[in-house]
Amino acid sequence: MFNPFRMFCFAPDGVPDGAPAADAENEQEQHDDQQPETTEQTGDAAAKAAQTAAPAGKEQPVPKDELKKDDKADDLAARVVTANARAMQAELRTAAALAGVPKERIPYVLRMCDTEGIDLDAADAQDKLDAAVAKVLEAVPELCGGAGTGRHFALTETARCMAARGLLQSDKIASLDLALYPDSGAEKLFLQDLYAALYAPGEIVVFEHYESCYPGFLKTISDLAVKGSAPLSSRYLVNKEGILVDAGTALAPGAVSRIDPRGKYLIFFSNKGREAMADHFGAAFVSALGDVCTTTPFAREDLAALAAQQLNALARKVQTRLGLTLSAGADVRDHVAARCTPEQGAAGLAACCDKIFRALSEYCLQTDKKLTGTVTLTARPDGIDFQLGNAAPARLFDLLPAAYTGAVDEIKRELDELVGLAPVKEYVFGLADNIQVQQRRAAAGFKTASLSMHMIFTGNPGTGKTTIARLVARYLKAIGALKGGQLIEVSRGDLVGRYTGHTAPLTNSVIESALGGVLFIDEAYSLYRGEQDSFGLEAIDTLVKGMEDHRDELVVILAGYTREMEHFLTANSGLASRFPNRIEFPDYTAAELLDITYRLAEGRGYQLDESCNAPLLGYYQRRQAQDARTAGNGRLARNTLEKAIFHQSRRLVAEPAAALDVILPGDLELE
Repeated sequence: MFNPFRMFCFAPDGVPDGAPAADAENEQEQHDDQQPETTEQTGDAAAKAAQTAAPAGKEQPVPKDELKKDDKADDLAARVVTANARAMQAELRTAAALAGVPKERIPYVLRMCDTEGIDLDAADAQDKLDAAVAKVLEAVPELCGGAGTGRHFALTETARCMAARGLLQSDKIASLDLALYPDSGAEKLFLQDLYAALYAPGEIVVFEHYESCYPGFLKTISDLAVKGSAPLSSRYLVNKEGILVDAGTALAPGAVSRIDPRGKYLIFFSNKGREAMADHFGAAFVSALGDVCTTTPFAREDLAALAAQQLNALARKVQTRLGLTLSAGADVRDHVAARCTPEQGAAGLAACCDKIFRALSEYCLQTDKKLTGTVTLTARPDGIDFQLGNAAPARLFDLLPAAYTGAVDEIKRELDELVGLAPVKEYVFGLADNIQVQQRRAAAGFKTASLSMHMIFTGNPGTGKTTIARLVARYLKAIGALKGGQLIEVSRGDLVGRYTGHTAPLTNSVIESALGGVLFIDEAYSLYRGEQDSFGLEAIDTLVKGMEDHRDELVVILAGYTREMEHFLTANSGLASRFPNRIEFPDYTAAELLDITYRLAEGRGYQLDESCNAPLLGYYQRRQAQDARTAGNGRLARNTLEKAIFHQSRRLVAEPAAALDVILPGDLELE
């Protein structure tokens, strides 16, 4: 059985806060014009009312003739006031139209404008009128356009709250832009995307821009809603990647000829309501509609409340992931609220908070020490200042250009300077190429492919896996694939609990800390010690679920010996498929170890005499012949250099005149 589906019917030009629509105002103006001028009948009615209201024993009402006289005078004054008010309204209406306010929203602007002190006969009247309109638009920015009434935001928050209360299994939302399928030639693509949306994680599928969709595809969607399933034009199969493909004329086992909604909530975004949807989907579809929700532009106080909500969520995120306490006042709240633009809508608030987090993350990444304390934010007209503790305030968003401009080239340079690792470098550089191409496809209106970036690093210890993982984290952030760019390095002890019920929360906590960055699990094979290791298996299961739940904001890198990692991947049926990118870190050759030794020495302010080349190269070759697993790594080069520096120090004590920065063959310990 499928759930009753829901539709959001969006009226983008609705008037907020109960403001009268344009038709209502015109009707009122017509009513005013139809009212009779002061007549004797009106005067009689007023006199009777006055007599009725006069208590016994009090002064008698004014005589009828005098009342008519006073009435005429009062009415003349009222008519003057009315005429002036209408003149003011007309001028305001013109000013609002010139400011770009849609016709339907002008009555609301007229209500909100403060016209006190404005004299239409004065020379500065027009400037004051324009200022009054501008003040309203500044207070309620969404009045400038029809978009931005919070459809997506409302649905996202609703799904989140329902999932938190257990009413939904997940807050994930699949979306289908029906404008991508304008004609019958897009049938296979439409069916593939529809199938993927219905089988995606979560229980909600959103359909947008149905007005631009081929009518035949709308019939399929209508059948899903009305009949509970829809026939396919031919038989289809689901391949290994979960994609619906045409089975042709073959009687392949498992082929399907119908598609069903799988209990999903089907939600449609519309700008016109039931009547327009009936024209496109049919009357039966409209009759099957559940709830129809109409959104209106946000009021100023609503935006302030939403901004405060987003900032509270940001504060929790900053505390969890960066270890800092966030402090922000009403000025920052109002700055965030103002990001609700006709183009972005309420999503602009979340985007602004996300930008703040990226900037703070960059600030933390620029220092090697662990930052603690309170970060205070203050708003300026052109941005936000931040202050950590007693440090001097600085412009927060100025940190971002440094992070995204030139960062890629810098990280590439660091990678290029690493000795060897050619296949590793080729893969990492290919990530940027893929993301660039996907961005170009999106800009051109093509579908994009979200590729999994989870990786397995295999190889012997000391071959650069951890070093590469750190660079990968920075690189993915620089190219825009990750928002935080932090590297969280853990082992079995950080994921596996000590008692029943402890492992899953512990693993989830680690996953939470790594969101937006890279989770690097060294010696990952230690998580699986056989089928009797229930705690380790629980950690693996929790990790797999976390990777699925946070697929767009987390990259997991597993590292370990090649043979042991192959055995580890059998611990969970879904584990291997989550890691399509497997990179083997080859052992360094003797020549590469020699090169590493020279670079390490240079980095420490030493230089190796040329006469050291032959003995060092021979030493590395002998060691690798004995045990390539432990001798073909960078640790051997580092240990060899440290021993040479120690012996050189002893030699310099006996030879004070010798060069302080030169290492000679006699300083080497090669046995």
